[in-house]
Amino acid sequence: MSRVAFYRVSTHDQSMDAQRAMMDGPFDREFLDHAISGSTMAQHRPGFSAMPEYVREGDTLYVYAVDRLGRDAIDVQTNVRALLSKGVILHVRGLGPIGRGVGELIIAVLAQMAAMERDRIKERTEAGRRVAIRSLQQFGKTHRGKESLGRPRACDPAEVREWRAANNASVAITSRHFGISASTVKRYCRCKEQGSAPDGRG
Repeated sequence: MSRVAFYRVSTHDQSMDAQRAMMDGPFDREFLDHAISGSTMAQHRPGFSAMPEYVREGDTLYVYAVDRLGRDAIDVQTNVRALLSKGVILHVRGLGPIGRGVGELIIAVLAQMAAMERDRIKERTEAGRRVAIRSLQQFGKTHRGKESLGRPRACDPAEVREWRAANNASVAITSRHFGISASTVKRYCRCKEQGSAPDGRG
């Protein structure tokens, strides 16, 4: 019987380490989905889709949270039933082992609650954005005092381009000089080459 763990994070700058630290390791095998959006069906995620082929009856699958098991409540329930029907024990952090019957009902409720919370977060984000747009139109600043909805520009693109050209500097040297990322330097220079304005992100 194997102890198997599955992890997923949504972006490249997120680490699996936080989830690992909270799990009851070590494990015989780990499956990872790194920088995979939660809006992607579980069967279309490379790590998750490979995991069902590995687990066998009597194995225990450890997950950090219910929402790691699918895109929405229906997807979660479908995947949980498939695993439990194979005789796999599902261990959710904070809940312990989940079996068939009552365990499936608990998962269904938790998955629905997670979906509702995601919807509430989206609603709050959109409401805040609408308020910011109205404030920006009326007063020239958002309700939080920002001059735009995006991230503030790190520095003047023209200044970056002129300094780099004057010093015949590489992207790396330019990024260190201005304290901005190499990708930002490239974007500022690319905008000049294309004859377009930068998007304002720094």
